[in-house]
Amino acid sequence: MDKQTAVTVKAKKVSSRTGTSSKPTKAPAAVAAPTAAKRAPARKRVKAAAARSKSVRQSGVGKASPARPKALTASGLYYATELERVTIIRQGVPANMLVQIGSAMDMSNDLLFSTLALPRSTVVRKIQNNEVLSAEQSERVVGLERLVGQVEAMVKQSGNPEGFDAGRWVGDWLQRPLPALGGKRPAEFMDTMEGQNLVARFLAQSQSGAYA
Repeated sequence: MDKQTAVTVKAKKVSSRTGTSSKPTKAPAAVAAPTAAKRAPARKRVKAAAARSKSVRQSGVGKASPARPKALTASGLYYATELERVTIIRQGVPANMLVQIGSAMDMSNDLLFSTLALPRSTVVRKIQNNEVLSAEQSERVVGLERLVGQVEAMVKQSGNPEGFDAGRWVGDWLQRPLPALGGKRPAEFMDTMEGQNLVARFLAQSQSGAYA
């Protein structure tokens, strides 16, 4: 046996004992699997976080919203100065404030939106995204809340505010046809500032005996 053959035979014996092979090897499937397994939960966590974020954004529709600042309550807006109200309107009131107003006045969202001539799809989107209304839209919302604040003040002045719910009273009163308004409902005038001012003046003039 020449030297080259002997070396080859020896190499084969060593390879046989150590279990090695001259053929290229692939990484065992078990090595790659954990990597994929780690990526899968990560993707699930990202999807879950996105779902939670979307749920939070949508929580403003039909559910209780955080308490409003005093400046944005009915009485706060009624007693605010004109300059303060202008500032609030320019900044824009939170769209989810409409959900609270509708609940306080016992009005459906659709009825409230139509009363103030607010585009439903736009308002719903802004509620879901926690956005503010435009200045024009905010002005109508502020006007409606001022009307509720006006009624609250009138009832307090009458000395018998106990058990009276100004929000629900206004919500009901807006839907009543009134002879003084040509048989129209006050709600039909709430889509413009001039109309809201007309309703507010009429309400002030009819204060006596209005809450019997």
